[in-house]
Amino acid sequence: MALIVQKFGGSSVGNINKIQQVASKIIETRAQGHQLVVVVSAMEGETNRLISLAKILNEEPDSREYDLLLATGEQAATALLAMALLAQGCPARSYNSFHVPIYTDSHHKKARILSIKEEVLRTDIGEGRVPIVAGFQGISDSGDLTTLGRGGSDTTAAALAAVLKADECQIYTDVDGIYTADPHLVSQAKRLDHIGFIEMTEFARAGAKVVQHRAVELASKYRIPLRVLSSAQKGGGTLIQPDEEGSNVEGAKITGVTASQHEAKLTLYGLTVKKEAMSHFFSLLNDARIEIDMLTQQQVSPEQMDITFTLARVDYHQAKKLLQTLVKEKYAHSIAGDANLAKLSVVGTGLHSHPGIIHTLFEALESAGIPVILTLSSALRVSLMISDAQIVRGVQILHHIFDLGKE
Repeated sequence: MALIVQKFGGSSVGNINKIQQVASKIIETRAQGHQLVVVVSAMEGETNRLISLAKILNEEPDSREYDLLLATGEQAATALLAMALLAQGCPARSYNSFHVPIYTDSHHKKARILSIKEEVLRTDIGEGRVPIVAGFQGISDSGDLTTLGRGGSDTTAAALAAVLKADECQIYTDVDGIYTADPHLVSQAKRLDHIGFIEMTEFARAGAKVVQHRAVELASKYRIPLRVLSSAQKGGGTLIQPDEEGSNVEGAKITGVTASQHEAKLTLYGLTVKKEAMSHFFSLLNDARIEIDMLTQQQVSPEQMDITFTLARVDYHQAKKLLQTLVKEKYAHSIAGDANLAKLSVVGTGLHSHPGIIHTLFEALESAGIPVILTLSSALRVSLMISDAQIVRGVQILHHIFDLGKE
C-alpha cells in the first residue's frame, strides 16, 4: 500500500463528464489498495474568465480582492469532484486552504508556502475518506486568502506530498508525460520514460508547462518521486526522480527542446555604478517577486552601465513601472523594452564543456534566418531569446537538427 498525492489540472476537470471520469480514476487507484490525497485546479478556462471579469472593472485590480476572486475557481472544482466521488459511493470530503490549513506569506498573487498542518488529511486517510484539496491557494497569518501564481496547484500537490511523506506525487494533465519537445508543436517528439530532477527543473524554468518549476524543486528537496500522467490515456507516463550519479562521465546529452512563448526584455540605460543603485535595482524586482532569467550588463563609461534582462511577459508592465523610479531618482537615464519575445531552450547535461553543441545550435538558426537577441548558457541549458513569431519554427528546427525524435 502506498500513499499517493494526485493532482488533476484544469484540462482534466474541464466539465462534469471529465470530473466524473476523474472520480472513476481515483476510485480505481483506491481499489488497488493505495491511500490518496487529491489536489484539484480550477476547471479549464475558469481562471482566465475570472481574470477577464476583474480587468473589466480595473486593469490593475486590488491584489487581495484578486486572490479572493481567483481562489473560487479551485474551490468550485474541489467541491464538484467530492460530489462526484460521493455519488459513486466513495467517501470523500473537499477542503479549501483554510480548512487544512495551508499557511503562506502575505505576498498576494505569488505567495510562498510556509507551513501545512496536515492533521485533518491524516484523519481522513485513517478513516478511509479521500480528501480533496483546492490547489493554487493558501492563507496568510492575517487570515487572507492568497494565491501561489500560475501553475500553483502543482506546488500545492508537491508541498502536500512532502509534509505527508508520500510515496509518490502524480501530476495528471492533458499530455501523457514529458516529451523531447511540445508534441503540439513537434509531431516527432518522443515521450521520456524518466528524467532527473535537475534536468526537469531546467525544463520547467525554460518554459515547459507540464509541471511548475517550484513543484519540481520541492519534490527534489524532499526526494518525492513525481510522475506526469494523462487523465485521458493509459500508460506509465514520465517518472521524475533523483538524478543518476556517475553516468556518462564528461559526456554531453541533449534531453529536449522547449519554448516559452510569453517573454519580454527590458533595458535600463545609464545606470550609475554606485553600489546603492544596483542594490536598489535588484530590491525593486525582488520585493515584487519578478524573476529574472537572462541578464547582461555593459559598461558604457566609468560611471555608468546599461543592464538588459529578460522576464515573463506577464511581469513586463509592472517591472517597467517599478524601474521608472530609478529614472525619476536620477539613478538611470531611461528604460526601454520589448514584450513580444519568446525563449527557445535546449536542455541536457554537459552542454558547457561541448562547444560544438552551441555552434550547431547557432548555425541552424542562422541558416533558417532566425536572429538571436540574447543568450544564456550553462552546463544544463542553452536559452535564446528570439521573436515570438519564430518560436514554433525554432523548436522544430532544433528538435530535428539534434535528432531528438529517434527511438
